[in-house]
Amino acid sequence: MTKTSEIIRERIQESGARYWAGDNISEFIQDGETDLLIEELTPKFEAVLDSLVIDKENDPNSMDTGRRLAKMYINEIMSGRYLPRPKATAFPNTTDSYDGMLVVRSEIKSVCSHHHQPVSGVAYIGIIAADTLIGLSKYTRIAQWCARRGTLQEELANDIAREIGKATDAEHLGVYIQATHGCCENRGIMATSSLTQTTVLKGSFKDDSGTKKEFMDNIKLQQGFVCK
Repeated sequence: MTKTSEIIRERIQESGARYWAGDNISEFIQDGETDLLIEELTPKFEAVLDSLVIDKENDPNSMDTGRRLAKMYINEIMSGRYLPRPKATAFPNTTDSYDGMLVVRSEIKSVCSHHHQPVSGVAYIGIIAADTLIGLSKYTRIAQWCARRGTLQEELANDIAREIGKATDAEHLGVYIQATHGCCENRGIMATSSLTQTTVLKGSFKDDSGTKKEFMDNIKLQQGFVCK
């Protein structure tokens, strides 16, 4: 019997699309197939436990861990690969035609594609309001959807900027991420404060020093508010 992952992979390869750890492949997944992926993954995670010489039959803490890991990967930490972009209902910017800056703070959780260690941090998304607006919560939903994949922080900042641009039609936008990385904290250098910052700037956020300064000043104000 052909595995579900092989069926999905074949669809992707036939289309010529890419399926790296940070890519969204939802258009190639049919109804019910994520559940089948969980079923397929469960014995593979159990085999990992076997190779780690963990008694999953008698250790009460390890019983059903294989299934829990499979569900966690598909439904949670890498769900942004398998689910379509959250719906972000757009509405016209007609309320006195607001054309100022909007900065939204979004908490994000991701996973490093190198070691599958957790990445935890905050994304600040700034736009100059264009003709299209979306609800405030949608900025965070889109950022979290981009984050829940195997990725690198530099790639994630670009992904969020691209998807927010699509949702809002905004040409002038910025994304600033600061996050801690489990691959630095839990292995390797074992750094306890591995804060990493990345910035992506588009349009006037990149070309106009005043707009860039306003964006960064707003970030500092929000950081100060959260710390109080």
